[in-house]
Amino acid sequence: MVSLQPLVSSSIPSSSSRFLRGSLQFHLQPLTFFNAPQPGTKLTKSPSGCKASWQELAGVLVFSAIPFTAVKAIANSPLGESLQRRMEERKKYAVENSSKFKALAEKARKESFWYGEERPRWLGPIPHEYPAHLTGELPGDYGFDIAGLSKDPVAFQKYFNFEVLHARWAMLAALGALIPEILDLSGAFHFVEPIWWRVGYSKLQGDTLDYLGIPGLHLAGSQGVIVIAICQVLLMVGPEYARYCGIEALEPLGIYLPGDINYPGGTLFDPLNLSKDPVAFEELKVKEIKNGRLAMVAWLGFYAQAALTGKGPVQNLLEHISDPFHNNLLSALNSM
Repeated sequence: MVSLQPLVSSSIPSSSSRFLRGSLQFHLQPLTFFNAPQPGTKLTKSPSGCKASWQELAGVLVFSAIPFTAVKAIANSPLGESLQRRMEERKKYAVENSSKFKALAEKARKESFWYGEERPRWLGPIPHEYPAHLTGELPGDYGFDIAGLSKDPVAFQKYFNFEVLHARWAMLAALGALIPEILDLSGAFHFVEPIWWRVGYSKLQGDTLDYLGIPGLHLAGSQGVIVIAICQVLLMVGPEYARYCGIEALEPLGIYLPGDINYPGGTLFDPLNLSKDPVAFEELKVKEIKNGRLAMVAWLGFYAQAALTGKGPVQNLLEHISDPFHNNLLSALNSM
């Protein structure tokens, strides 16, 4: 067994070095590579359940603080002062560019087929009195609000922000649920546990699983539930904070976000520069929310099929295609 332990470089500034030396006295071991299990070996369970050790928790917290400590140390150095002057010049250009981009986006939205009073509606050609408070200003507004949840403009914007966030997570999660099962069933790649819901169940049971299907690669071993949850929270804090704060959120890094809360843009949020063309970007917003809504509905199906059959969605689909009369929702309900 090989244990990777963090080291403190002498080149780190004194303030950061003191912080790291004091924190790393806990003898952290957050990442451990075990000997690869032999084929056919069953998953091992930890007698301690899902409780993460204090070394693992401290390791996650310390390593999450290293980037912030490094940025602070650089900011207080002569190099930081020079970088700050350059960033102020870039900031002026970024603010001007952001204003121009927003003006072009508003113009593109007014001329787009998917916005305004002439946009498509959810009932199509069927006559219907649509809510007056839905004016087609936001992407994906088809006039659907039978419960009147968006009458309050403030609540409407809040609900839209939440919808975009959940839509993106649903699309990303759908890929994470489908791709491992597809690769495993096709024989292209073997996973110890390719079914999405069984992975979470195994971790809750204290099992040790290989990451990315690489034998012997474990993060926190059988105690990874709490560590994984903390890592997810820490990884979410930075992007969500930057997205909420806007153009100046990442100024210490020399990165500016020219967009709004839901579409920040910039190098980190738009690495492919999809927002360069305002007309195409407004249409992409509509496509994103439509696919995101489909992904959220698909997840309801994933939950239902997992509860009824205990299998993955791809396996259920293949069985349904092979024999649709005996492998369907009604047969699954009858089998219960």
